[in-house]
Amino acid sequence: MERLRILVVGNGGREHAFAWRLALSPMVDFVHVAPGNGGTESYIGQCSIKNIDIKVDDFHALVGHTAKHEINLVVPGPEAPLVAGLQNLLQNDAARLEGSKVFAKDFMQRNEIPTAEYRTFNDFTEAKEYVHTIDHDIVVKADGLAAGKGVLIPASKVEAYRALEEIMLEREFGDAGNKVVIEELLEGDELSVLTFCDGYTIRSLPPAQDHKRINDGDQGPNTGGMGCYAPANPASRELLAEIDKTIIQPTIDAMRRERVPFVGILFTGLMITKSGPKVLEYNVRGGDPETQTLLPLLNADTDLAEVMVACTDHWLDAVDIKMQPLFSATVVASAEGYPGPYKKNRPIHLENHPPDVLIFHAGTAKNNQQLITTGGRVIAASSTGVTLEAAVERAYQGIRSIEFEGMHFRQDIGHRVFKVQAAESSFSQGLEPLTYAASGVSIDAGNALVSQIKPLVRATARPGADAVIGGFGGAFSLSQAGFGENSPTIISAIDGVGTKLKVAYALNKHDTVGIDLVAMNVNDLLVQGAEPLVFLDCFSCSKIDIEMTATVIRGIRDGCKLANCTLVGGETAEMAGMYQKGEYDLVGVSIGAVPVGRTILPDTGSMVEGDVLVGLTSSGVHSNGFSLIRKIIDRCHLSLEDPAPWRPDQNLGLSILEPTKIYVRSLLKIIEGNFIKGMSHITGGGLVENVPRMLPEHLAAEIDVTSWQIPPIFAWLLAAGNISVGEMSRVFNNGIGMVLVIPADATKEVTKVLQAEGETVHVIGKLVRRQMGDVQCMLNNTKAWEDASAVWQ
Repeated sequence: MERLRILVVGNGGREHAFAWRLALSPMVDFVHVAPGNGGTESYIGQCSIKNIDIKVDDFHALVGHTAKHEINLVVPGPEAPLVAGLQNLLQNDAARLEGSKVFAKDFMQRNEIPTAEYRTFNDFTEAKEYVHTIDHDIVVKADGLAAGKGVLIPASKVEAYRALEEIMLEREFGDAGNKVVIEELLEGDELSVLTFCDGYTIRSLPPAQDHKRINDGDQGPNTGGMGCYAPANPASRELLAEIDKTIIQPTIDAMRRERVPFVGILFTGLMITKSGPKVLEYNVRGGDPETQTLLPLLNADTDLAEVMVACTDHWLDAVDIKMQPLFSATVVASAEGYPGPYKKNRPIHLENHPPDVLIFHAGTAKNNQQLITTGGRVIAASSTGVTLEAAVERAYQGIRSIEFEGMHFRQDIGHRVFKVQAAESSFSQGLEPLTYAASGVSIDAGNALVSQIKPLVRATARPGADAVIGGFGGAFSLSQAGFGENSPTIISAIDGVGTKLKVAYALNKHDTVGIDLVAMNVNDLLVQGAEPLVFLDCFSCSKIDIEMTATVIRGIRDGCKLANCTLVGGETAEMAGMYQKGEYDLVGVSIGAVPVGRTILPDTGSMVEGDVLVGLTSSGVHSNGFSLIRKIIDRCHLSLEDPAPWRPDQNLGLSILEPTKIYVRSLLKIIEGNFIKGMSHITGGGLVENVPRMLPEHLAAEIDVTSWQIPPIFAWLLAAGNISVGEMSRVFNNGIGMVLVIPADATKEVTKVLQAEGETVHVIGKLVRRQMGDVQCMLNNTKAWEDASAVWQ
């Protein structure tokens, strides 16, 4: 591809953001900005950004500059030169979508693009009479460009009449008020969507939500925008797909059919109403401050210059725009008096701002090297974070590093999301800490059910089994049942995979969930000292997909090989209407044996104070907590195909599908050596609820969580879900999949044997005397988990 020499037209924060991001491209020789501002000039790597003293409306000078410097990509920022014809001089014209609200509304109506009901008027008296006849709330819009201020929302008929007078009689917005649009006031959440278009293909960025009013709480007059955040809270992936399908793609197709194909960035302002998304307005360029908010979210390997060339040369379908799985926020500082007549030429002082904050200049200039204010919206700070709270907090840190007389900025960017105020921090509000119960799974309810059904189970006791539940598996003594005094004790376990299957459905990847099924069962046998012998499965679905089902069974086979047990049979249950298309459920049963003469674990009678707790690392999240994990992923507006935040070289879905570790082969060697007093498989309930299942009442486990490093996936979940440490400890394994109780003097030998079998071993704690009322598993130094999660905040 030809190397690029770029001209960005404009002098605002949006143009500064464009110049910054374009200069990062290895394809770009230089970026000129006409006229630019006090902050645009810089060097980024080997690429220079230089201001050019040409006004945005001096079209012939702009065209002459492009010829003189062999400019081969022009990026117009503001709306005025586009509507006035700059793009026509350079290429073609589709700017009427923004230049005339009457044109845009008529365009939407004839192409059946959802929007508010409306009427247009060029006569004040007729417009006033229409307002008199209606009884619903309205919006009054000047037809032409009004620097983002030509939209008035009257609260009464008197205010509506006054709005019409300002626009049509007093000419508040000049010729832009020759006509007005009066439309119904839509209710819902506002979103802004920026979409790259090549006339055929669309590539939409995450939705943003700006803050138009000048004051906190959305009070005061409209502005060009005082702040923004993205991705916007109300936008699910399904909603975004609907917006692309029903609004943006039909808009691009209709423009092409009307022989004014749109090439560039389409800004679509939307209201998400009860009846679906509807268009509020179109802009034919990147929004301001939406551009400053969205460009920092582009992945490092997404080349903005390449994307723009793909638009102009009509091969956008060959480009994949990747976004970082983060939130972004922008806070704008304005001059005293804005959005009315404002003060200029006031010195600006910039202190050192945090390194992860971007400062985008707008109404600034340099006077003998002194930075001064020249515009209404002066300067902005943008930052990203794994949570919206973190992004907003950093953006405010950036804006507070700036000072000038009369400086004003809103204190509540993101307030629509932050509905719950946290007492300890003005930036920890809004997103309630997630819990397993909030995601639809109650550990407490499960424990209560076990307690309630224990008498029912006990009523089935017979020689060979006391029918007591609550352990990891059920035991049946063949010798006590009369099958010979040398007969072993049979241990049985039953379990499923849970909502981890939802991830497999979504990715259409079914080859590893069978390993999970086997692991969840055989690990439960193992902790009682049993060697797994046989396995059976039940595969349930509405309609059998032969290839998919065979793939699942192959995974079960692989798990059985890892566990050295035999797959002796199973059930395939086809139940029409029971499951959604492409979905299924898995349940497995494993049976093992403890030979005569070997103690069935846990051997609580042999446990003493000072016994050592040894932890074996997990392979990931294993098969528990997926309802909560999926809720966190949705909250972060991530797709399973996105790069995993904790492992960018692998997509998120594949990372969390990592199969549950099977510990059979390594632990059987230790069991045979009679080193182990007890074992706990860390599944649902985490460390704090599974470790006590192997302990006597008079002892407790004291665990130091700094004895191993919490894996990045769990640190990310802690931060992104705003999960408490207590909730983390009872939902996830946090890097330890199996815990052993061994004599202190056997630590070296056990570690040596397990390491030889390929296990990663940590001495994580010890047994201590339990005082009355004490919990039975104490986790110490959990602040280390919070510190590890800070990198994602």
